[in-house]
Amino acid sequence: MLIIGIAGGTGCGKTTVVNQILNELPEGEVGILSQDSYYMDTTHLSYEERTKINFDHPRSIDFELLEAHLKALRRGEHVDQPVYSFVKHNRTGDTIKTKPRKVMIVEGILILTHPELRKLFDIKIYVHADSDERLIRRLKRDISERGRDLDEVLARYQNTLKPMHQQFIEPMKEYADIIIPNNRHNMVAIGIVRTIINEKLNYV
Repeated sequence: MLIIGIAGGTGCGKTTVVNQILNELPEGEVGILSQDSYYMDTTHLSYEERTKINFDHPRSIDFELLEAHLKALRRGEHVDQPVYSFVKHNRTGDTIKTKPRKVMIVEGILILTHPELRKLFDIKIYVHADSDERLIRRLKRDISERGRDLDEVLARYQNTLKPMHQQFIEPMKEYADIIIPNNRHNMVAIGIVRTIINEKLNYV
């Protein structure tokens, strides 16, 4: 199994890069674990208490469960990936049965901050995007998909997203094997990733 970690700031375009990699590989041979599925269970808290959590800090992520699931997949076992609701700020109680694949992609803004998780990645990718561009994408996504209003998103960006990015996410470039610029030139970097994958998995 080849494990690829894809990190980068909120709205940087990780999903686009994931999809580009998926398009380069045979169908059915790639699985995905999303950091967003592994936010800590907050069932014991009220909704009001949950809204005050800093979800952009590493302590908001259940890295131990994510690490355990990744190791289980590497052993050839199935795992039950949690389902998370951004509207309720909590796990839904449902799970998605995830099968081991030849290539497993782990994506999320904070995945390179956890040393033990980093050790499991065969390829570490950081997707870079301009901060203004990331803010615009975050605004569009949170308003259209997560039921947030403009003031809420801007306040969250200023108070938690931006400082957490500067403290925890941006420094993780140091651990990346490949840094992908999220613009029209990124196909060169995607091509390098494809070559590495092909070599490691002996794809023709």
